Amino acid sequence: MKKINESGQSMVLALVFLTVLMGMAAMVIDVGSWYRAHRAAQATADASALAAAQVLPDTNGARTLANQYAAKNGPPGSGTPQVTFSQQGFEADTVQVTVTRPSPGFFAKLFGRASVTVRGRATARAWNVEQVRGVAPITVNFKHPLLNCTRGNNPTCSPTFGVPTTLSLEDIHDPGSKDAAGAFGLINLNQNSGGNVGATELADWLLNGYPDYLGTGTYNSAPSANFNNSQFTSALDAQIGKEIMFPVYRLLRGPGANAVYTVIGWVGFVITSYTTNGSAGTIYGSFSRYTTDGVPAEHGGGGAGGLGVHKVELTN
Repeated sequence: MKKINESGQSMVLALVFLTVLMGMAAMVIDVGSWYRAHRAAQATADASALAAAQVLPDTNGARTLANQYAAKNGPPGSGTPQVTFSQQGFEADTVQVTVTRPSPGFFAKLFGRASVTVRGRATARAWNVEQVRGVAPITVNFKHPLLNCTRGNNPTCSPTFGVPTTLSLEDIHDPGSKDAAGAFGLINLNQNSGGNVGATELADWLLNGYPDYLGTGTYNSAPSANFNNSQFTSALDAQIGKEIMFPVYRLLRGPGANAVYTVIGWVGFVITSYTTNGSAGTIYGSFSRYTTDGVPAEHGGGGAGGLGVHKVELTN
């Protein structure tokens, strides 16, 4: 019986398997490339959404920031992201950013697919905060013209950010009233210590922020002009140009060391300079939107939420 030569069949089978193997390798390379492109697009969408949420409900500013971050984090010519806004608790408190990019194929071109479209989508929300940490002990009256607060027991505010202004540090009581005599615009953030707080502790709170959670409510005044103390002025020097957070009060009642602030919320402030002299002092700077982290958040809007202190986080 004649023996069949199988060498030719083996070569054909080897070529078939080699072709399949090369195709699988090509698919792995292209799919891996597309996956990396998708992750990059998602990272860009995340960064853009978080940046945009910091200035909500200012939708124009949020859109500008989203575009800037997308341009910084994307390849040249990657296009403008799609930016939309929605309301969950207060007006325009949520932003969604969608980044779409073409991702070229390498071996997929052999099968007629030059590229695929990858997409990253992120939603971020600016939450009103129930409590805050890191507060500095300088008060702001809710009647400040740049806070634009309404009157009443539950005022809403619409601050003007980034405009140079001043905060007064002086004996702020009404000369025709016994209320708040000896109050100088400084506040005791430790609600368990009464009005007894010294310049050293006030300077530490100014430099490092109050370390514990604080909510709205009543706080004692920190009597006397401690802003003239060298430790306090050194802390002021260290904070120039930095964004810090001040309590905003609606009422100040009571005599001397027993004067009590009714705090309705918190506002960001950037100090540019200051003057202190005797029983008077002035803080120069501007109000800012302040983004805090690691604090409880709430769903509702209004009230202190209008003062621009928010917690920002991705929601998907």
